[in-house]
Amino acid sequence: MPLLTQLLASHGRLLVLDAASTRVQVGLLRSDAPALWRNREAEAGAALFKDTQAVLDEAGVKLDDVGAFIFCEGPGSMLGTRTVAMTIRTWQVLRPRPTYAYQSLTLLAHNIRFTGTVGPFAVITDARRNTWNTVAVTSDGTVQPLQRLPVAELAARPERLYSPPVFRAWAPPPRPTRDYPYTVAALLDAHAELDLFSAAPAPDAFQHTAPEYKKWSAQVHSAATATPR
Repeated sequence: MPLLTQLLASHGRLLVLDAASTRVQVGLLRSDAPALWRNREAEAGAALFKDTQAVLDEAGVKLDDVGAFIFCEGPGSMLGTRTVAMTIRTWQVLRPRPTYAYQSLTLLAHNIRFTGTVGPFAVITDARRNTWNTVAVTSDGTVQPLQRLPVAELAARPERLYSPPVFRAWAPPPRPTRDYPYTVAALLDAHAELDLFSAAPAPDAFQHTAPEYKKWSAQVHSAATATPR
C-alpha cells in the first residue's frame, strides 16, 4: 500500500474527504505548500461541497488541479461515507483520477500506539445490533485488522478500550472507554510514512459483509396461492 508521502510526490495535490464522524473534515494536501483544512460539525451532503470549494479557493486552484482523492471508507456514519463515495464517483465521471481509501479506527489505533500507549488495547465504535467495530493492538504493538465483535465478547476481553467521541453511538459501550480525538489533519500529518492507504477504483463505504438480496418473484394472488390459516 502506498504511503502518503509517495502519493503526494506522485500526484502533487490530494483532496481528502472524511465524513465518517459527526464532523465533516476536508483537506487539500500539497507537495509544494502547507495543507489546508476545514473541520466542522455539519451535514455531509452540504458541507463536503462547500468546504471543498473553500480549500480550493484558498489555494487558488480548481478541482481539475487535484491529482488524486483520498477518503475515509469507514467504519463510521454509513450515510456520511456513502455521500463521500458518491461525490468522488461523480467527480471521476468528469475527469478520472486515482482514489485511495483509509479506515478511521486503523488510523486511530496507529496514532495511539505511536504516542506511547502500550498494548493490548482496542479502538471501538458502535456497529449497531449489539456489535462494535473493533481494531485491536496486541502487546507487541501489532495493529490487527478491523473486526465486528458482539458486545458480550468485547465486554469479556481484558484490553483497555478507546473510542472517538465524535462517532455516533446508539448504545452504551460494553465497558468504560477512554475518549480519543479524531482530527484527520493531525493524524495524517503524524503518519505520512505509514502504509494506511489502499487503491479504491470504485469508491464505496466499508461493510464487514456484502449485502444480501433475496430474489423476488411476482405472483398473482388467488385462492389457490393463499396460505391457509
